[in-house]
Amino acid sequence: MSTPHLETPASTSLAETTGSSEAPASDALVQNDNVQAAENTAEDQFLWLEELDSDRAMDWVVGQNDRTEAELFDADFAATKDAILTVLDAADRIPMVTKRGEHYYNFWRDSQHPKGLWRRTSWESYLQQEPEWEVLLDVDALAAAEGIDWVYSGAQMLRPASGREYTRALVKLSPDGGDQVRVREFDLPTLAFVPGGFDLPVAKTNVSWADADTLFVATDVGEGSLTLSSYARTVRRLSRGHELAEAEEIFAVDQSHVLAYVSHDSTPGFERDVAHDVIDFYNSKTYVRSGDEWVHLDVPTDVGVSLHRGWVIFSPQTPWTREGVTHIPGSLVLAELDGFMAGTGALREIFVPTDSTSLQSIDFTASHILLNVLQDVSSQILICDPARGFELRPLDIGSPLHSFSISAVDDEDPECGEDFWLSLTGFLTPTTLARGTVGSDAANAATPLPVKSAPARFDAEDFEVSQHFAVSDDGTRVPYFQVSPRELPLDGKNPVLMNGYGGFQASLTPSYLGALGPGWLVRRTEQGRRGSYVVANIRGGGEYGPRWHRAALRENRHRAYEDFAAIARDLINRGVTSREHLAATGRSNGGLLMGNMITGYPELFGAISCGVPLLDMRRYTRLAAGHSWIAEYGDPDVPADWEFVRTFSPYHRLDDALPKGATYPASLIWSATSDDRVGPVQARKMAAKMLDMGVGNVRYHESLDGGHAGASDNGATATMLATSYEFLWRHVAD
Repeated sequence: MSTPHLETPASTSLAETTGSSEAPASDALVQNDNVQAAENTAEDQFLWLEELDSDRAMDWVVGQNDRTEAELFDADFAATKDAILTVLDAADRIPMVTKRGEHYYNFWRDSQHPKGLWRRTSWESYLQQEPEWEVLLDVDALAAAEGIDWVYSGAQMLRPASGREYTRALVKLSPDGGDQVRVREFDLPTLAFVPGGFDLPVAKTNVSWADADTLFVATDVGEGSLTLSSYARTVRRLSRGHELAEAEEIFAVDQSHVLAYVSHDSTPGFERDVAHDVIDFYNSKTYVRSGDEWVHLDVPTDVGVSLHRGWVIFSPQTPWTREGVTHIPGSLVLAELDGFMAGTGALREIFVPTDSTSLQSIDFTASHILLNVLQDVSSQILICDPARGFELRPLDIGSPLHSFSISAVDDEDPECGEDFWLSLTGFLTPTTLARGTVGSDAANAATPLPVKSAPARFDAEDFEVSQHFAVSDDGTRVPYFQVSPRELPLDGKNPVLMNGYGGFQASLTPSYLGALGPGWLVRRTEQGRRGSYVVANIRGGGEYGPRWHRAALRENRHRAYEDFAAIARDLINRGVTSREHLAATGRSNGGLLMGNMITGYPELFGAISCGVPLLDMRRYTRLAAGHSWIAEYGDPDVPADWEFVRTFSPYHRLDDALPKGATYPASLIWSATSDDRVGPVQARKMAAKMLDMGVGNVRYHESLDGGHAGASDNGATATMLATSYEFLWRHVAD
């Protein structure tokens, strides 16, 4: 289970039940909302654009779309879009798979199947250049048959009895690419939805199989069932053949928390029900059911908790002292679950970060723990062996400035329980998928063997990757990657595209630039110069663990923006580029970053692409899922918080005077009508306000579907990327 997030996974936290009644403060909250709405109506002349699909709002959107498309959608745009779509639809992409039983499952989109195929194959077939796939669900055919533009959002399999094959799944389908999904029971032997089976209506739903005839469902069941963040506040046990409205409520949280969720762990020998009360993004509690009671795992709410077989695993966000020992943020701590719950289990530190390392994720083979670690934003893989006193040893996997990720193939399969997947990629290195086996020691560990390799999508022979460090305003060294032509002339005339995020402890690591290569790098200006690309590893992210993230929380948010600006200055000072040739892009929380570059550092950038963004930080908690991000940004309804939130609210920073002689960079602001996570209205209002101010070089574009991803299929993704690249290239390339 993961918490709802903006664009990239945030750390999972779990929490405590507060009973099933609605929070008593609800009337006060509604009254306060009415007062706030009245205040904003007087102050905000563009509040009407928050009417998501009203005629006047959509007329404005259509008008802006027409204007933007008339300017950008020409032959050059079409060529860029086609080049990107060719990459996205390429038949020789790696079909990444998940093993369940004897089969390997994959979801696939291409030009013939834009909505996609859910399919599976055998291991022997997967090893072939062109595997033979059994199609389980053709989403294009389903959409055509039902007259709904379904977007596949995943499937949850029901664990079968020992020795049996998987036969049932819960398939999640979004009607528009947003977070709301319909959940339907699917029968694998007949390749059909189960007549009269489980079928949950469209909502922001979390669901778990409790057994073959029972689900744990967290969803919208009417008044009082949702949190202020728009997620489920209550969880019900739904039995086959019964109505959801009649199902027993088994868990509930306070309305001000983010969400409630109950899952069933069906691991043989470790079956249990686990409840989660996600208080906010970084605080939560976890409960394990014992009889009719939920037993709380007693740790501070900012200690991440997960369970694996007989273990409980902890990851503190702040220093955690227990029994006289302090565990630093970002460490990995383990205990025997039964002993810990009984108050007798000793804690064992498995991983302790340094100033230059951070733990990104873990997974488990049958008898080992696999750790994905970053060392100055380059990947390291560590293998932990519990049988040898939890000894850590590195897996020798190659060069720095690349990304490697390791995960178990199937820890419960006796024939391959120690097998792992290893994915290798880099900015200029197409992805390779390998499979290996964890040995008992370094001497007999099997070398991972390549299984699939993707071909190059552009000619990268004359490009190189380098890493640099800029010094931020407070003296912090901030890393960034630069991808540029070899022997780059340092005369400030090179078109450069910066990318950043800086939030929610999400890390930006090297990955193959399959679409950006043809869309930006290999293009040439009239003077024959090619594009360069920069990834900024600013604070707020997780590149150096919780400390790097927490350094830019709430009142310290400005540090993320100072970091990004410091990298821009470093590029200019090194002669890599200049303001006239420097573009930047970011989405979601990265869109908020871009909004602050537009309003706070206009002298540094020639053009900005600001996607699916937060921008009105006065009202963000009242729009879509915004209330769930208060722990990240602060609560604008608390006067003391608004004092600092105001300083990074781009919509309000437009009221501040520009530095003398400065002008706003050319700005493309874009979103999606169906985005039910951030929503399109903040982007609309920002663009409308800039246009009303007489800013001539701002453009707005809004997709009608695709949700927070901004696109629901490869064609829409190609259009979205080409629109951004084309706008930026035209403003900084010559």
